[in-house]
Amino acid sequence: MSVKFIGYIGFNNGSETQAAVRSRALDTDYVNAAAKAQEEGGFDRVLIPFGSNSPESQIVAAHAAAITTRLGFLVAHRPGFTQPTVAARQLATLDQLSGGRVAVHIITGGADEEMARDGDTRTVKAERYSRTDEYLTILRQEWTEAKPFDHQGKFYDIRQAYSAIKPDNLPVFFGGSSDEAIEVAGRHADVYALWGETIDAVRDTVRAVRKSAARYGRDPSFSLSLRPVIADTEEAAWKRAAEIEEQVRENRVAAGLPLSGHRPVNAGSLRLLDTASSNRRDTRLWTGVAALTGAAGNSTGLVGTPEQVADAMLDYYDIGIDHFLIRGFDPLGDSILYGRELLPVVRRKVAEREAAGLALAG
Repeated sequence: MSVKFIGYIGFNNGSETQAAVRSRALDTDYVNAAAKAQEEGGFDRVLIPFGSNSPESQIVAAHAAAITTRLGFLVAHRPGFTQPTVAARQLATLDQLSGGRVAVHIITGGADEEMARDGDTRTVKAERYSRTDEYLTILRQEWTEAKPFDHQGKFYDIRQAYSAIKPDNLPVFFGGSSDEAIEVAGRHADVYALWGETIDAVRDTVRAVRKSAARYGRDPSFSLSLRPVIADTEEAAWKRAAEIEEQVRENRVAAGLPLSGHRPVNAGSLRLLDTASSNRRDTRLWTGVAALTGAAGNSTGLVGTPEQVADAMLDYYDIGIDHFLIRGFDPLGDSILYGRELLPVVRRKVAEREAAGLALAG
């Protein structure tokens, strides 16, 4: 099993350490620098996020693809705001123009108030996952059907749909921790995405998704999202993690935002917040920022030297994680550091692990 690394282009070089509420303003110079740095650093893909107030992810990916040659793109996409037939053609076009460097990350929904900003005011979570299920069914038909097709469902009524453009290779990433999400993941996910939880919690989720997927004859891969903090010594790495925590705490206090008593609305954040009940888990898993922010997204990390963090990542690799989505609190600087100091170590250790396994099998 090979290992893949996914970086991040978050529109500008800001994070929770600069402001309590992250800006979604577009900084073209940063996008250019981040794309080129992560290509040079050996990342396989970069995630382009989606939000109700953020720049459009597909357009940013198209721009970044035009200034790179090898880097892949994981385009975050929310079903329900674009017709699935149109989205299928948009993504297939981007796949073709980029030379097969595109994957899509399906984000079913956020908080009700965020969904309302784009006009989705009448659905509840269970309906959104049902809509996503239907949406992805149509998306794949557009990508694969050789003749026009009809579809009549709860959310979409489509007649004689057909796309002249097909993707060469366009994996579907999917996240969500609720029972409804895992059911949809089993039917559609090529790669199921998790946030950074404990080894035991990740193992349980991997098993649940595999069980769901097996009913449909499918065998997905798995991606884990982390915010690594690395330094030359373990002491220096933990000191840096503590400094990051303090910066986040100060920013939230200044903005009048809570540091505790969080009540996240989605199952994934609830699970992550439970993980953050202790600042350190599994030796290297650090949850300080997750606890302060209410586990709002990718907010846990692994802390230590590059060798130590790589060993911790291999613990996840051993239970089925073959993609790692990693980003730092200094987005551009950390991505360069990861490419230089962390990615080569993980790849070496995975290669050694695989070689040892083949030797034993032989």
